[in-house]
Amino acid sequence: MIDIKLIRENEELVKENIKKKFQDEKLPLVDEVKELDVKVRDVQVKADNLKAEKNRKSSEIGKLMAQGKKEEAEAIKSEIANMGDEIKSLEEEQVKLNARIKEIMMVIPQIMDPSVPIGEDDTKNVEVQRFGEAVVPKYEVPHHADIIARFNGLDKDSAGRTSGEGFYYLIGDIARLHEAMLAYARDYMIDNGFTYAIPPFMIHSDVVTGVMSFPEMEAMMYKIEGEDLYLIGTSEHSMIGKFKDQIIKKEDLPINMTSYSPCFRKEGGSHGLEERGLYRVHQFEKQEMIVICEPEDSMDWYEKMWKLTVDLFRSWDVPVRQLECCSGDLADLKVKSCDVEAWSPRQQKFFEVGSCSTLGDAQARRLGIRAKGENGTYYLHTLNNTVVATPRGLIAVLENNYQEDGSVKIPKVLQPYMGGKTVIEPIK
Repeated sequence: MIDIKLIRENEELVKENIKKKFQDEKLPLVDEVKELDVKVRDVQVKADNLKAEKNRKSSEIGKLMAQGKKEEAEAIKSEIANMGDEIKSLEEEQVKLNARIKEIMMVIPQIMDPSVPIGEDDTKNVEVQRFGEAVVPKYEVPHHADIIARFNGLDKDSAGRTSGEGFYYLIGDIARLHEAMLAYARDYMIDNGFTYAIPPFMIHSDVVTGVMSFPEMEAMMYKIEGEDLYLIGTSEHSMIGKFKDQIIKKEDLPINMTSYSPCFRKEGGSHGLEERGLYRVHQFEKQEMIVICEPEDSMDWYEKMWKLTVDLFRSWDVPVRQLECCSGDLADLKVKSCDVEAWSPRQQKFFEVGSCSTLGDAQARRLGIRAKGENGTYYLHTLNNTVVATPRGLIAVLENNYQEDGSVKIPKVLQPYMGGKTVIEPIK
């Protein structure tokens, strides 16, 4: 959510930003906000003037009564009562106007960073750089579901009976490898100076609307029936929400934390061959990172954060690339975003395993996350990035460490988390 001052002072910048995001249908909203803003300030002036007049007249009543001018005093009392009704009406109008302004401001997109490439959709995202050699082995790499089947590591049939489509059981060495990746990611982030946390897995609706846009919320979130609670789609939601309505001491900045959680998303259904396995599911686990920092430091943190994910996957012998998200693929709250994509030797292409974003002051403005400076309080900047989300991360490790005999090498850094195993062998 942008500052309304930006519309007052530079509406053309706001409109140009909307055009670059290919959301021309939102252009009239800028004009509507500007008109409503004028109205609400006019109403405020009228209400303030009436209150001042009411106070002035109220002070006259005692003098008139002392002078025995009871009829004049009663007339002023009646006039004051009418003023009170008018003030109440103006205040109610002001509430309605402000509610409409907020409703519109929640859908006007955040101003993008000038470096964001312009494009209509994700087909226009731009590859920035690659890390590691994207190798295609001489032998065939099976679908990840078939690799896992050789270890008796996946049971979707039973999950279908207990929970439905989009859920799964991981079994044996595959389940252990899955958890080894998460445990290593946790320690990796702690070693890089992040504070570890396990957050709530459900949040209130005001936190949901504080951290994400309405289209994202509708597409992702599971609502708990009969309660003001939603299952989180990522721990960023509850981690940023942790600081709702807080004024953070400058000496405590930056706040950089890493969190573990299960994640719940509506996505799923029939999306082609990849739905046979674990690529798109309703429930997964994730190690996340968030940063709350001074506005001038946010772009530096953005660069540090996505590189941490790159280095993590490279330690697992997985080639990756950084893909810059274009304007049309950028969520409305984001200033700049990039995906980290892992190499799939089976498909001979990259696929998304993480996303890093800086949201400027959008989430902070919605949630009231501020710091106090010399000139008063101001909104901080928030960032988030995927450390690793499984099972997508698991797919990348399995494919890139798959051997011709059907076994899977355990990346060296994960071996201590696997009881010293260097390889997992298919069950014969």
